[in-house]
Amino acid sequence: MGHFPAFGDLLLSLPAVLWAITFHEFCHGYAAHYLGDPTAARMGRLTLNPLAHLDPIGALMLLIFRFGWAKPVPIEPRHFRRPRRDLVIVSLAGSTGNLLTAVACGLLVRLFPGPFIAIPALGRFIVLMVLINLGLGVFNLIPIPPLDGSKLLYVFLPASWLRGFFWLERYGFFVLMALLVLGVVQAIISPIIMTLFHLIL
Repeated sequence: MGHFPAFGDLLLSLPAVLWAITFHEFCHGYAAHYLGDPTAARMGRLTLNPLAHLDPIGALMLLIFRFGWAKPVPIEPRHFRRPRRDLVIVSLAGSTGNLLTAVACGLLVRLFPGPFIAIPALGRFIVLMVLINLGLGVFNLIPIPPLDGSKLLYVFLPASWLRGFFWLERYGFFVLMALLVLGVVQAIISPIIMTLFHLIL
């Protein structure tokens, strides 16, 4: 599945992982709340407290392999004014938050490179911040339940295909795990992540 990072990288990755997961789910919740769904707010998920959003397995995956997932924010599309459109917006909000974080880190380095060159640990931290946010954002766009990309499938698939989608929703986690073990996911998303990384830094 990949190489284990050095101990120093693990320590520097911890705050990056906590931010990436927290901001990802906060963006989902905020977008849903803005579009009329109060569910996330009622369940205490409109917060930047990492403990509200952590999924232990997903966080460990993100820490070690640079892609993973968080505990999904609950959403009730019946509250949306335009359910199909709003579900797309909410589904994309988390990955958009991660991409914006990565771009902001890149801009910070380009505008103020001095500290990141003078302090190697700071430079490595910003690299990990970009990689981890890109990893979480891109990984979650894979159209397999329970990832965010699967919600886009639900919106855009023709009605005749929905039975297959509901089957995938039931077994999606196991399908996803199998693809991860076989290295299929990594082969697809790693080039995308690295292309974005080199554009940003």
